[in-house]
Amino acid sequence: MIRGALLALVLAGCAHAQAPVDQSLDRSGFVDAASVAPGLVVDMRYYGSDNFIGRRIAGYEAPVCLLTREAAAALGRVQTKLAAFGLGLKMFDCYRPQRAVADFVEWAKDLDDQKRKAAQYPNVDKSRLFELGYIAEKSGHSRGSTVDLTLVDLATRVEIDMGSGYDLFDTKSWPSDQTVGGQARANRLALQAAMTVEGFRPLKEEWWHFTLNNEPYPETYFNFVVK
Repeated sequence: MIRGALLALVLAGCAHAQAPVDQSLDRSGFVDAASVAPGLVVDMRYYGSDNFIGRRIAGYEAPVCLLTREAAAALGRVQTKLAAFGLGLKMFDCYRPQRAVADFVEWAKDLDDQKRKAAQYPNVDKSRLFELGYIAEKSGHSRGSTVDLTLVDLATRVEIDMGSGYDLFDTKSWPSDQTVGGQARANRLALQAAMTVEGFRPLKEEWWHFTLNNEPYPETYFNFVVK
């Protein structure tokens, strides 16, 4: 049943380095995405320890998916359409404060901290994370209209097979990667179709990453905490 639903979805679906960092506490343009996307599963990885660093990340004070109103509304439309196929969305990350990005950068510079290497970057030397683009000084997430997510079976809330885990620093995470199984590739395509039809664009290196095309704050990186 899930295979048929994913095929139907596929057929139906067929940053600026010098931008300012907003240090204010004004979050009036942001909402809790779960409030406009009924049934949304929220698993904010950077609030806990199940992430590539292995601890809570600076700036995450609650497991809440904050997004700009525009991005949340678009996400809600995706969720509604998926429900007709017995599927839903599971969020890994939404708005990401600039202070969290800075936390990533400091971690990446500490080459002695390798405790998550086997799970998150087994084939990449940590000293190359900047060079290869896995870690950067700025993230589109800080603009409030970028999401990291996957598909789940709506009834069981179990994740659909995508061929690799979230935040795996490896070419296996590329949506176009051919080393994962055929069903996983179809699932990635289904997710991409569901998101792009509602105005999100994918990232070629991460199957889970999407940014709203018409994001309201394309030049601003926010720094208020998630709570």
